[in-house]
Amino acid sequence: MLHVDVVILAAGMGKRMNSSLPKVLHPLAGKPILLHVLDATYALSPEKICVIFGYGGELVHQTVGDRPDLIWVKQEQQLGTGHAVKQALPHLADKGVTLVLFGDVPLVRSDTLKTLIEKVREDSLALLTVELDDPTGYGRIVRDPVSNCVRAIVEEKDASPSQKKIREINTGIMVLPNRYLSDWLDKLGNTNTQGEYYLTDVIAMAVEAGIQIETANPASEWEVVGVNDKAQLAVLERAFQQNIARKLMEQGVMFADPSRFDVRGQLICGNDVEIDVNCIFEGDVRLGDGVKIHANCVLRNVTVSDGSVIHPFSLIEDAALGKNCRIGPFARIRPGTQLDDAVHVGNFVEIKNSYIASESKVNHLSYIGDTEMGRQVNIGAGTITCNYDGAFKHRTIIEDDVFIGSDTQLIAPVTITKGSTVGAGSTITRDTPEGQLTLSRTKQMSIANWKRPEKTRG
Repeated sequence: MLHVDVVILAAGMGKRMNSSLPKVLHPLAGKPILLHVLDATYALSPEKICVIFGYGGELVHQTVGDRPDLIWVKQEQQLGTGHAVKQALPHLADKGVTLVLFGDVPLVRSDTLKTLIEKVREDSLALLTVELDDPTGYGRIVRDPVSNCVRAIVEEKDASPSQKKIREINTGIMVLPNRYLSDWLDKLGNTNTQGEYYLTDVIAMAVEAGIQIETANPASEWEVVGVNDKAQLAVLERAFQQNIARKLMEQGVMFADPSRFDVRGQLICGNDVEIDVNCIFEGDVRLGDGVKIHANCVLRNVTVSDGSVIHPFSLIEDAALGKNCRIGPFARIRPGTQLDDAVHVGNFVEIKNSYIASESKVNHLSYIGDTEMGRQVNIGAGTITCNYDGAFKHRTIIEDDVFIGSDTQLIAPVTITKGSTVGAGSTITRDTPEGQLTLSRTKQMSIANWKRPEKTRG
């Protein structure tokens, strides 16, 4: 099996981003672009991965964290791609090959990289190239007019007028034979308009040595697009999201508009799922068969079981919903919440760290926190579980078949016993008896001859 090392170039500041945040830490689909590159890299199971870092190195290291087989190498001065790879030489094997990637090219697929690696042996070289309608700014692939073999890579600033007409460009991603790498890097010069050591100059050395140069192409152009400014980052964001939407539609998901949809993690859908516009899915989200997500909803680390419907403008995070639930509109379900089947949570309702059993309803303007609720409970509008005393959280127990009237406060810890009814406007501080009506109200009064205060006019 071919020994494969990987070097990821991630030392640049990214001046055109106009940000103090290192370029490779800007988010795409909810995570830093460098992490996208690392995910593709780990899928290859390489022997070693060297990350060449520079600007903002401590923050980059801290964000990525320590990972197996990951080696951090600092490039003190950014003197070009060839100089960057040279910093990794002490960590690379004498045998096998080295795959060179870029920390600001986040969407390259592991399958594309596998194809590129499969093109080489220990004594050959491979380039990932692509043809562009407008190749401006990229290094051109210069081929022999007879054999069509790669003869050189010429950077835009050093290209002649005829070379600038070439549409096949170098993506920068390449696989190099380790046995020649040290010698090639030592021979690099910087006599170019940038005064930098170009890694691409090793191509001419390989040609001179008669080493075979293979090429491969990505399935999509967006795989090899780098991020140099916020506009390019936005373009790649949409490319990423549209690719996910395309895959989900192939699996049967119905989108109102696949261009207005964002996944920032993993979204797994069953059959006949419908997703309206402007919905965001973060973390690990799983939608069962027949689930409907209406417009402008945010789901974060959520499981939604078969047949449930999320109405517009609802926020659900770190929660599990049973079958045939009805949520929203304008509902907020916070972490630690579990809803059984056929639970209804209506408009302007907030639920936190609570369990609600099947067929219970919290339909209007209520807060339910740190609560265990039984089956077939009805919670009236404006009900609040008062679970926090300023220092500690307390539990509220609401047993089966309870009816809570509107504008009720349940002062935890308290148990509303099975079959209880609580009258509207009550403040409940003690456990209620089973099957009885419990009220807590002050006596209604009317004061004769009372006058509403008025402002004095001067």
